[in-house]
Amino acid sequence: MSYLRFENVGKLYGKDAWAVKDFNLEVKNGEFVSFLGPSGCGKTTTLRMIAGLEENTHGKIFFDDEIVSDPQSKTFLLPEKRNVGMVFQSYAVWPHMNVFDNVAYPLKLKKMSKEKIREEVMKILKIVELDGLELRKSHELSGGQQQRVALARGLVMRPRILLLDEPLSNLDAKLREKMRKDIRAIQQEFKLTMVYVTHDQKEAFQMSDKIVVMNKGLIQQIGPPIEIQQNPQNDFVADFIKSGDN
Repeated sequence: MSYLRFENVGKLYGKDAWAVKDFNLEVKNGEFVSFLGPSGCGKTTTLRMIAGLEENTHGKIFFDDEIVSDPQSKTFLLPEKRNVGMVFQSYAVWPHMNVFDNVAYPLKLKKMSKEKIREEVMKILKIVELDGLELRKSHELSGGQQQRVALARGLVMRPRILLLDEPLSNLDAKLREKMRKDIRAIQQEFKLTMVYVTHDQKEAFQMSDKIVVMNKGLIQQIGPPIEIQQNPQNDFVADFIKSGDN
């Protein structure tokens, strides 16, 4: 059964500027799916439509069998009602807060008790290997540690879906390699449904159960990494994958 489903979803700006068009996809519960493609292909717009940060102008988006967005029926579930976690490229770690408070913020919004917040935050910090650093301020953290704070904050709310938008692009190559493995391990441990945006073929091939290759707002191919690599469906996919060969 699909956990996230798109039916003919589109995002139109003005009369004829399609950011995303005719987007059809099913994501299974616990699946790691990457949106892969060049800059401006519609990856982030699609991710933001899942989160409710952008409204689709066409089609329907489902979580399980619940419609969360359908402009035709004027259905739109607000972002705060979707229980979706997001990890951004910029980390979005608040500099005036320490590690603990950064991670605890979503739980405070839910008005959980202080005891429960501490229990949940410390559990997540241990998983992302930041236990013992809970009192550190963000300017005292390395880039990799700040990214772990952002990941912990996305995980602590136990989201239905965790969305990640180019989360490793600001890290050096060695740290990116480690974080890829760490994120994949956490995803499998939690059995999380993850949707991951990247332009990095290596990242997508290493981490994903399924890849959605996009260009100019359109899906070019959907499939497991080995299928995308060995059987590209058109010239764009073949050229794009070839351009990423090391």
